[in-house]
Amino acid sequence: MADTIYALASGGGRSGVAVVRISGRQALNVLSIMGVENPEPRYALLRNLKNPKDNSVLDNTLVLYFNAPHSFTGEDVVEIHLHGSKAVLSETFSVLEDIQGVALAQPGEFSKRAFENGKMDLTGAEGLIDLINSETHAQMKQAQRQAVGELGTLYNGWADKIIPLLAHYEAYIDFPDEDLPESLSQEALSKIGGIMHVIEHHLADNNRGERLRDGIQVAVVGSPNAGKSSLVNTLAKRDVAIVSDTAGTTRDVIEVSLDMAGYPVRLFDTAGIRDSSDEIEVEGIKRAITTAQSADIILLIIDASNTLITQDSIDKSIAELGNNTAPVIVLANKCEKQSYRVPIADNVFAVSMTNAFGLDVFLSHLQSVVLDCFGMTGDPVITRARHREALVDCNHALQRALNAPEAELIAEDLRVAVRCIGRITGQIDVEELLDIVFNDFCIGK
Repeated sequence: MADTIYALASGGGRSGVAVVRISGRQALNVLSIMGVENPEPRYALLRNLKNPKDNSVLDNTLVLYFNAPHSFTGEDVVEIHLHGSKAVLSETFSVLEDIQGVALAQPGEFSKRAFENGKMDLTGAEGLIDLINSETHAQMKQAQRQAVGELGTLYNGWADKIIPLLAHYEAYIDFPDEDLPESLSQEALSKIGGIMHVIEHHLADNNRGERLRDGIQVAVVGSPNAGKSSLVNTLAKRDVAIVSDTAGTTRDVIEVSLDMAGYPVRLFDTAGIRDSSDEIEVEGIKRAITTAQSADIILLIIDASNTLITQDSIDKSIAELGNNTAPVIVLANKCEKQSYRVPIADNVFAVSMTNAFGLDVFLSHLQSVVLDCFGMTGDPVITRARHREALVDCNHALQRALNAPEAELIAEDLRVAVRCIGRITGQIDVEELLDIVFNDFCIGK
């Protein structure tokens, strides 16, 4: 690993301002080589940045210096605010490339150094990348809470409760002649059970944190020409799917990302479901059913203009989709015609994509279902599968500790439980885990 790293910390492409970040022991030396001497920490300086080869001016820049450990990475950090032209950046990077001991940063290397220098734990680093990638208000707020350490504080708090219990059983093992009171052992087991209960409650969250990161999946399904693509275009507020009177126009799954009341929604338009001998259409139908089976919410579109819709026919259509957990909202479309008749039910809505009849009521209901799926509370939530896996392993270890017949076995299971929490926060030395976390970052972060 290079002693000092650099990268573009702002967005790529032409811009008014581009920020180049430099971190490491040579950060100030790099500035000196480029003509900027003795910057005062945390003061902005307007200086000419120079090319040391011919002393020509690269750009008139704003320079900021953050001295270690009072910086993002915990090292000496310099930020150079340049004009964001490709030519200026290209020449600046060419100078940096020629300085010995200075190298272009790898993805996530700044944040990895911040972690290694104790500026954040792994949950905070993951919250930071989630914040950078956030697209809706709710995603942003969840990521901000994690980035400032709320999730790490919660998990470290559990570890802090387990460690004294581990010390209690270590005392049993190391000082067997002390004859510690049995009541202390019973109290310790009671506390282990209490921690287990808290973690179980945390795990029983309906995956709302992961859903918020990735977006809730809404599948639009139904027979050909029922109005699925029209609905998708209406929800997306743009033409993303082809609408045609020809049945079977949609052959593949089309995905659209939506912001619904600040929450991310991934909407999937699918092929019409019917009996078909067309090889391509059959494949599209298979994909439609697969999409419905993995969806968080299903929108079932039925043509109400030429179909007698009954509760039995609705129940049959839902059963054929093979998803028994996702809420299903039924839209009886083409109700601009006078002959429609639909059953009265909380999940059935008479609508018309032609004249927007009933859409406001449906959209209000869909929004409430989306919010129910996220089920957001004031508590920090699990945001990644690796968190969930480690917490499940932690609870298994605590359960083994409760059932273990000997103090030595209890102590070992408590050690495992603490290590499981350490896998989440990074309080253990696992280089492979660090690579997995920080490789998700962009260059310059």
